[in-house]
Amino acid sequence: MSGSLVQQAHALTDTYTPDRGDPAYVVTHYDLDLDYKVSTNRLTGRAVLDVTVLEDVRRLVVDLVGLRVLKVAVGGVPAKWVHRGPRVFVTPRAPLPRGQRTQVAITYAGTPGPVRTLWGDVGWEELTEGSLVAAQPNGASTWFPCNDHPRHKATYRLAFESDSPYDVVATGTLVETRVRGSRTRRVFEQHAPMATYLATVHVGHYVRRTLPPTDVPITVLLPVVHERPVMHDLARLPEMTRLFGSLFGPYPFDDYTVVVTADDLEIPLEAHALATFGPNWLDGRRRHERLVAHELAHQWFGNSLTPATWADIWLNEGFACYAEWLWAAHADDVPVRTSAQGHWALLARLPQDLVLGDPGPDLMFDDRVYKRGALTLHALRLQVGDGVFFEVLRDWTATHRHGSVTTDEFVDLVEAHVRLASGTAGGAAAAGRARDLLEQWLWGTDLPRLEPVTTAS
Repeated sequence: MSGSLVQQAHALTDTYTPDRGDPAYVVTHYDLDLDYKVSTNRLTGRAVLDVTVLEDVRRLVVDLVGLRVLKVAVGGVPAKWVHRGPRVFVTPRAPLPRGQRTQVAITYAGTPGPVRTLWGDVGWEELTEGSLVAAQPNGASTWFPCNDHPRHKATYRLAFESDSPYDVVATGTLVETRVRGSRTRRVFEQHAPMATYLATVHVGHYVRRTLPPTDVPITVLLPVVHERPVMHDLARLPEMTRLFGSLFGPYPFDDYTVVVTADDLEIPLEAHALATFGPNWLDGRRRHERLVAHELAHQWFGNSLTPATWADIWLNEGFACYAEWLWAAHADDVPVRTSAQGHWALLARLPQDLVLGDPGPDLMFDDRVYKRGALTLHALRLQVGDGVFFEVLRDWTATHRHGSVTTDEFVDLVEAHVRLASGTAGGAAAAGRARDLLEQWLWGTDLPRLEPVTTAS
């Protein structure tokens, strides 16, 4: 058994979402076969989980919320199970030894819906006509059985059958479409490892549009009535992908899809190689273009590089927020220092009780995590200079592509780059200063000053 899997055994238990995830095993592949009826919001499915057991176990715990389990098998043999709250306790006929690989097959059905959490309703959401999934942080189990934790990444095959008048888009590449009477079956495959919360499916009435040729193929699915304002507001996406590719490293997926729902949405949402907006965020005046940049940046920071625990959420949101400022500087001549100084002044007037490196479940989506995270990056950039700073970001995304990351790993990478750039004479001292700066921003509560710091010894 590989060392990375052993590490995951200790990382899957998360104090932010203690009722999700079983550290006794990992899932390497999900094969989902789903049938959905829009008019009744009825979902039936069969999920086959390819699992690797990380410790000797008598049972496995699978996350599934609001849907009814019909039968369970382990290794092709019927297994006993008990469904209690959000957990399905599966007991195979024989204990599973550490290192064993097997399959857990669960057949289930019901009326999917969101689960109420500390952060609001998350998961499967029924729309006026159709549905969508917005699973961050722990709503994946509202539509398929899973081991639900951000570090738990797997490949996917999703077969989804629904009413033919409706369009369906899901995370992954569409590899098969078959119409049978009034029903259409589509098969999507996702070969890049994906966290459970980033899997999504959309059902609705959409037209498909593409943006001008670019290194990254970009597709927009939207209600035709909103076409003009939406396409205007997304027109600069190809330029964004080029900018972010030059700053962060190559775009990590084969393509990018934006789905615009018919219903207004409270916030835009990221998924694997996909983002979702309500028409209220794309009104033809580019008033929310920073959010277009934010969701695109998540493809690097959050989707390809996924936090190992929810305590590391700033690695998603702080980086995506800083990308907003980088885009504003490039496209609209708003210097990053102007954005940084403005948000520093706003944060300075707010309570100083947030620890960025571990904000706690109550504050993990607090706007201060986003802004202080971005300010942390800007403070680092001021200290180490543009050359080292952007080299760190490119190395960060390349080294951990499609993997899981921690705050400590980022700090270690910064220290290594600064030491190398500063040479033998001053390398250790410069690396120590960079670590000290990050420690203040990440682990202190008071807001540090935002000013250039000399890198000379």
